[in-house]
Amino acid sequence: MSFQIGPFNIHMYGVMLALGALAAIFIAYIEARRRGENPDHLFNMALIVIPLGVIGARLYHVIDQWSYYSANPGKIIGGAGLGIFGAVAGGLLGLIIYTSWKKLNLLRWADILAPGLILAQGIGRWGNFFNQELYGYPTSLPWGIPIDPAHRLPGFEQYTHFHPLFLYESILDITGFVFLMIIGRKLKDRLKNGDIMLMYFIWYGVVRFILEGFKIEVWTIGGIPTARWISGALVIGCSIILWLRHRGKNPAAGGSGSVVQS
Repeated sequence: MSFQIGPFNIHMYGVMLALGALAAIFIAYIEARRRGENPDHLFNMALIVIPLGVIGARLYHVIDQWSYYSANPGKIIGGAGLGIFGAVAGGLLGLIIYTSWKKLNLLRWADILAPGLILAQGIGRWGNFFNQELYGYPTSLPWGIPIDPAHRLPGFEQYTHFHPLFLYESILDITGFVFLMIIGRKLKDRLKNGDIMLMYFIWYGVVRFILEGFKIEVWTIGGIPTARWISGALVIGCSIILWLRHRGKNPAAGGSGSVVQS
């Protein structure tokens, strides 16, 4: 779906991604100030993190849909389609580069960015709605969404309504954003640098692990959706790390020892 402004054709998919990015920067600005960090780093950081995130997202999508792109190599660059896991990996690489360059605390800044990131994902998923993509198996439930024949996957042409996976994920992502913001404030004296990032990976890992079961034609390894391998590893690995970091610690002793502004 798109609309015209003068000579420009504006796609709603791009609009939702842009709104998500702006929301992420806004929330990160609030979090940086709350934690006593210089929020000016965010704007310079974005020049590295966002492009690498887009490259990673596109790369993941192309690998995911390699059966299509191997037959249409001209659409690899400049085509539609992004993958969240690739975006997170690319963005994390950009964050590592920037924090190493500026000698900043990587884990602290990952915590600053994490709530805004999952909010951006929740907003950006509405771009899938406008593109009539990221829907699941056919359903007769009252909240099933109609998909035009041109956008129905092969083998499902006779069905009209499908599970709105974009909506499920959007709701769960925004709920995760609220959770991280509350936890970051309620437990600020007990959290260590990196804990919010770990909780982001756990939350989103659970979300993706569940929703992958609703998807049609997904990239699989050993008959299991690749995203389930990734999300399962994230949930287990990050849960173990979070537990080990706080095992046997006195809750009153505080987290990283750094001053956190409320």
